Amino acid sequence: MKGIVEQRTPGWWGSRDSRIRVPHWPEKGQLGSLDPSKDTREVVAIKCVAKKSLNKASVENLLTEIEILKGIRHRHIVQLKDFQWDSDNIYLIMEFCAGGDLSRFIHTRRILPEKVARVFMQQLASALQFLHERNISHLDLKPQNILLSSLEKPHLKLADFGFAQHMSPWDEKHVLRGSPLYMAPEMVCQRQYDARVDLWSVGVILYEALFGQPPFASRSFSELEEKIRSNRVIELPLRPALSQDCRDLLQRLLERDPSRRISFQDFFAHPWVDLEHMPSGESLAQATALVVQAVKKDQEGDAAAALSLYCKALDFFVPALHYEVDTQRKEAIKAKVGQYVSRAEELKAIVSSSNRALLRQGTSARDLLREMARDKPRLLAALEVASAAMAKEDEAGGEQDALALYQHGLGELLLLLAGEAPSPYSPKPLAALPSPRALPLSAAEPPGRRRELLHTEVQNLMARAEYLKEQVKMRESHWEAEALDKEGLSESVRSSCTLQ
Repeated sequence: MKGIVEQRTPGWWGSRDSRIRVPHWPEKGQLGSLDPSKDTREVVAIKCVAKKSLNKASVENLLTEIEILKGIRHRHIVQLKDFQWDSDNIYLIMEFCAGGDLSRFIHTRRILPEKVARVFMQQLASALQFLHERNISHLDLKPQNILLSSLEKPHLKLADFGFAQHMSPWDEKHVLRGSPLYMAPEMVCQRQYDARVDLWSVGVILYEALFGQPPFASRSFSELEEKIRSNRVIELPLRPALSQDCRDLLQRLLERDPSRRISFQDFFAHPWVDLEHMPSGESLAQATALVVQAVKKDQEGDAAAALSLYCKALDFFVPALHYEVDTQRKEAIKAKVGQYVSRAEELKAIVSSSNRALLRQGTSARDLLREMARDKPRLLAALEVASAAMAKEDEAGGEQDALALYQHGLGELLLLLAGEAPSPYSPKPLAALPSPRALPLSAAEPPGRRRELLHTEVQNLMARAEYLKEQVKMRESHWEAEALDKEGLSESVRSSCTLQ
């Protein structure tokens, strides 16, 4: 055994800075994996629990932790390598994580940049998805229970499953578990809760990473309890500036009413989390498969389809570059990405020219629809927003503003086509809008020429918005791929986090 080290969590035995051996070895055979005569050259962490300190609840928690960790293996969950005991103690032999815990990582840097927080959130979401598929709830999510594999190339490792439970989505519990700062309001106020409490805790962790302290930071327990029991909506600070997707996720996670809180499936599928494009061993294969399809469409003369496939491939090439550790292979991937980006830019020019021609063809129909909407102020206003989006699209650097206008205008037009009242909530992201084929067949707008024109206009606007969105994503992916020439995640963490 090369060494036993502390993870700076209560109950962990040893010293992080020294390499020490167990001072008292049990009788032969009781702790065979820790035989000091066999040097395995592996640094591990030992969670040493004194038997005399255990009450009934502590025993149940410890047994649950052992049972759960023994049955799971995941890249972002700390591994239980073995467990043994002697007359005085129980030993959990765990994977060693040299980077300490997430709490210390955040506090030594004050706040984390959004791009770093996003990578960490992807890793945490990946672990939670793995657990959710097995009906396991952690019930004590907090930065202190999230370890880092190292400081050079940090990967999150979810740890401390002492409060974890096997819970189906419909199971409810009544026992108070967890840490108050990260505890969901329904757990404190009603003592009745289900697996969704983990989603609230994720929101608190993300809030703390981005803003430097949890939303209910308090000077006393009574102040904390008052904030938890309050019905006030949690407001997000204006600084630092965050993307719309990031703010949307935070607000949906930190919803006090669990019935309105984001679901697990929506959390895993959220565009900011984007688990589909998380760096993994499959990223390169997925990117390559899309390129093969893109080349085929390109050869067939379908420029729009080829461009779309190249853009989707870039979404997988970037995580593939993050995942690849071999320098030569990484350089080869970058060279290929450069070629694909160049071809995508050529296709973009072809498709843009075609789109401008279609836009000119549709001008007369658009003008007719606007003329027919003069007795419908809300419809006319939505069409004006769509026109503003098209104008903004032609401006240099106006893509994001154009997308926001498209989102707002399409949201209104779809509601009018369906005959629904204006929504009190923000418009849905473009990814959540139905495809043109999914538009409602029956609507409040009566059959006739205006309805036909409106339906066609919505189809055209959605196609333009989706095309623009792909262009923005392609540009961002290209920038990120280029940034990898200069820094990996560890460099990003050092340069972006240290100098706060």
